[in-house]
Amino acid sequence: MSDAILVFNAGSSSLKFAIFELDDTFRVHVRGSISSLDSNPRMRLAEGTDGQSSEIPVDSEGFDVKSAAGLVLSHLSGRGFLNAVKTIGHRIVHGGGEFEGATMLDDAVIAQLHKLIPLAPLHQPRNLEIVAEAAKALPEAKQYGCFDTAFHHSRPRIATLYGLPRELAGQGMVSYGFHGISYAYIASRLRENFGGDAGGRTIVAHLGSGASLCAMEKGSSVATTMGFSALDGLIMSTRCGSLDPGIVLHLLQDRGMSADDILELLYNKSGLLGVSGISGDMQTLLASKEPSAREAVDLFVYRAAQQMAVMASSLGGLDTLVFCAGIGEHSALIREKIAEATRWLGVEIDPARNARGDEDITASGSKVNVFTMATDEELAVAKEIRSLCTSAYFAACQTH
Repeated sequence: MSDAILVFNAGSSSLKFAIFELDDTFRVHVRGSISSLDSNPRMRLAEGTDGQSSEIPVDSEGFDVKSAAGLVLSHLSGRGFLNAVKTIGHRIVHGGGEFEGATMLDDAVIAQLHKLIPLAPLHQPRNLEIVAEAAKALPEAKQYGCFDTAFHHSRPRIATLYGLPRELAGQGMVSYGFHGISYAYIASRLRENFGGDAGGRTIVAHLGSGASLCAMEKGSSVATTMGFSALDGLIMSTRCGSLDPGIVLHLLQDRGMSADDILELLYNKSGLLGVSGISGDMQTLLASKEPSAREAVDLFVYRAAQQMAVMASSLGGLDTLVFCAGIGEHSALIREKIAEATRWLGVEIDPARNARGDEDITASGSKVNVFTMATDEELAVAKEIRSLCTSAYFAACQTH
């Protein structure tokens, strides 16, 4: 067995992992995930590209991301999957303005990433805890981080600025954008389909527990809905999305809430969960007959369609729309509702193709190409790290 790379992808409510052959084939040794980290964790594992998925028992008592990473590493080690792993890759949500590509995670880099925790309190601590656990389990392996913010460095400066004093922008109070690893993967798929044009003026809708839109021109980010933090933009599972900052001032000054209370409110008690009062899970809300569930779904669609218009304006039009991530890929009804709300932009989808979940769901006569694509952040991380160095330097990285 040749050298392999282990990739960790920690989201706000899940941990995905995969081991790939570290060559141009990127053959899958094993893939898996732990879902519902904070409530009822479930671990699934599949060997090889087409392997049957099996469920691994999880003791949920005191379970957190640290124990999740430990469970994954222990299980993979026990089955011999870690024997060939010489490199570990991590999806890291926030790289600030410093990190524009895959970066080796030495002590200095890790210290810089810890400083960004306040900007991504749901994700960044989890990402860094997994780095620490992986270092304990595989101390000889080289660890690299790939950053969700890096893909958005191609945006024009004007797209990163807020209406704040210039000195604050100079201190890093700008829009960074997120979900960049997912967007980079979708851009690569579009290049496969369309060549260098990559679908032309494109909006990618990454709709999952975390949700955002990205406007791309020939595969490069031009604008995105998330900004300084992963709170901004669309309504999400438990995150509020865009809101008037006056609300935060009101909560602080007139409601007596502390900064920690507000952080908990905006990150963990808002979004679909907060509006519905039922759940942050889209499928649960779609199945519910409660008026509040319907209102939460309607607000999700309204905000997504509204922001698609904003993204289209930054592109000067729209040629291609791509839905991806958990909701975008798997909910035909949400795609249908968003398509109907953006019909004026030229978006029309074929009902039968949409219901089947085809990749191409474009209706005959639609002015806009519409696709449903499975994103693969783990593979994107592996590819970015593989291409980080020339083969000679990369080989040297593994032996020092």
